[in-house]
Amino acid sequence: MTVLLGYDESPGSDAALKAAIEVATKWNEDLVLVYGAAPPGGMGEEAHSHRDALMEMGRTATAHALDRATAAGVSTTVRLVNAKPADALMAVGDELDATVIVVGTAGDSPFRGALLGSTPHKLLHVANRPVLCVPATR
Repeated sequence: MTVLLGYDESPGSDAALKAAIEVATKWNEDLVLVYGAAPPGGMGEEAHSHRDALMEMGRTATAHALDRATAAGVSTTVRLVNAKPADALMAVGDELDATVIVVGTAGDSPFRGALLGSTPHKLLHVANRPVLCVPATR
């Protein structure tokens, strides 16, 4: 089985990385770092350039997390997905039959998350597997 972590190098995802390493270690499971990199908007050359830039940011961000998880002794891989973060996590979760999806929170209120469409809020309502939301202040 697998522990999935939505990671973007934000303070919330940094706290979630720590929790995901703990969960993967305790359950003796692999960790998969997922970075959703879908650009906002539609099509055209600008969208392709934006997606390429987001993918490069994802490679950099997940490389740091990969180093930390590997140093902690957790078998870890990275998946850069051309989808919005919640959609990327759900798709990879289904593909790998993940045990749990771990994400960080930014400390927004539930109302603000609902209005702005936060990744944790969406996952809590539509994911078909357990979701562990880790506060940034962990």
